[in-house]
Amino acid sequence: MNHINVTINGRQYRMACEEGQEVRLLKLAESLESRIGSLRGKFGEIGDARLTVMAALTVCDELVDASNRIRALEQEVISLRDVRVAASDRVKATQVAVANALNAAAERIEKTTQVLNRTVGGGVAIG
Repeated sequence: MNHINVTINGRQYRMACEEGQEVRLLKLAESLESRIGSLRGKFGEIGDARLTVMAALTVCDELVDASNRIRALEQEVISLRDVRVAASDRVKATQVAVANALNAAAERIEKTTQVLNRTVGGGVAIG
């Protein structure tokens, strides 16, 4: 477990993190610090705790929105998979129907050729 110092709302905090996560934790702290600074610019000095809570609420709001978007996208992916499976099934059915139609046509052509060979060709094969 590694430890780093982060600055949030002008105060330093010693934080523990997994090895290799130091840069990520620093960026998260910078993002929160930026949000607090932005809120301070909008509302002035309304108290450190209040600014921190407001920043946390804006992060939570974005998280809820992102989670909802992810759920909607997951549902869309499921729907698209269902459409793809249905289309694939239709393609397979169409291929079978076309193959059967071609085989039937080939059989009719072969029978017609045999009849023509017997009646018209006088023993000379046609085709």
